[in-house]
Amino acid sequence: MQEKMKIGIIGCGNISGAYFGGAQKTDVLEIKSCADIRMDAAKNAAKRTGCQAVTVDELLADPEIELVVNLTIPKAHVEVGMKVLEAGKHVYSEKPMGVSVGEAQKMVQLAAKKGLRIGGAPDTFLGAGGQTARKTLDEGAIGRPVAGTAFMCGHGHESWHPNPAFYYDIGGGPMLDMGPYYVTALVNILGPVKRVAGITTKAFDERIATSEAKAGLRIPVKVTTHLTGVMEFVNGAIVTMIMSFDMWRHSLPCIELYGTEGSMKVPDPNGFGGSVMVAPKGGGWEEVPLAFPNNARMIGVVDMITAIRSERPHRASGDLTYHVLELMTAFDKSSQSGQHAEIQSTVERPAPFPTGLDEWTVDD
Repeated sequence: MQEKMKIGIIGCGNISGAYFGGAQKTDVLEIKSCADIRMDAAKNAAKRTGCQAVTVDELLADPEIELVVNLTIPKAHVEVGMKVLEAGKHVYSEKPMGVSVGEAQKMVQLAAKKGLRIGGAPDTFLGAGGQTARKTLDEGAIGRPVAGTAFMCGHGHESWHPNPAFYYDIGGGPMLDMGPYYVTALVNILGPVKRVAGITTKAFDERIATSEAKAGLRIPVKVTTHLTGVMEFVNGAIVTMIMSFDMWRHSLPCIELYGTEGSMKVPDPNGFGGSVMVAPKGGGWEEVPLAFPNNARMIGVVDMITAIRSERPHRASGDLTYHVLELMTAFDKSSQSGQHAEIQSTVERPAPFPTGLDEWTVDD
C-alpha cells in the first residue's frame, strides 16, 4: 500500500463536513491541514476532525501537501485555485469551476503550464446511480439515444436557507448552483455537447427572505432564475432542460433519456444512489439492479489521487468541469444573442468504473 497523499482543505463551511467525512473512509489520503478566512471556522473543523488549523498562506507553503480541496464560494474558486497552482499543488474545487468561462480558462492554462492537475465537483456521477445509468446505456438497453429531459425546479432558498442571498448573487442561480449535477450526469452518459439554444429570465428583481435566520431581508436578484433550452450533443441526442427557482410546484422528472429501443429514468444526480429504470419498447418500467457501490463526496478526490499515482486520466477532471461550465453559461449567452451558442470546448466521456469494485475503491 502506498503512503497516503497529504492534502489540505481551504474553506470550512457547510459542505466541508461531507468531504471531511468521506476522508475518514479511504486509505489513499490524509487531510493534514484546513484553512478558512474565518480562523474560528478552521479551528472548529480541525477540532472535529483531528487535522490542524492554519492560515491559507501557511497551508499553501506546506511542502508536504500535494493537493488542495477548494471549498470556497463560487466567486473565489478561480482566485483560490490559481493560488494553489502557483504554489505547485494540484487543486480539486467544489462546483462550479468558476463563474465565467474566461476566468476558468486562465486556471486551465496555468495548470497546463505547471504540469499540474485540476479536478472538480460534482463527483456524484461516480456513484451507483450514475455509473449504473452509464453502463445501462452503453450496453444498448435503450438503443441509440435520441432525446432527453432534465429538470430541477423549485422556488428558491429564501424561505428556508439561513443565508439565502448567495443564491441570487453572481455565481448563484439555479444553473450554476444545481446545474453542475445535471449537466455532468448527462455528459458522463452521453458525451460532449456541440451547441446550446437557450431562453432565460427571472420572475423577481428582489426576493424577501422568510427563513428564521434572515426574515425580512431584501435580496437583490442579480442572476437569471428560470433557464430553459436545448443541448445538442455531439452524438446527435438533444436534451431539453429547465433549471428554475421560479416554480412553486411541478411534477417533472429529474432526468429521462429516450432512445430508439426504449427509455431510461436516471436517478437524481444530486445524490450518489437512486433507482435506474428502463422501459423497453412496448413495455413498462423495470428497475435495473445497481452494479456499483454508492460512495459519497470525496470519491472524486480519491480517483484523482489514484490517477496521479498511476499516471492515468482522472474522471472528475478539469476538462470535464470546464466543459460543464461552458455549457451552463451558454444558456444565458444564447438567450442574450438570440442565436445558438456554439460550444468551443470538448471532453471525452470519463472512463466508467469497472464492476466489482468495493466502496471507496477505484481502479488503478
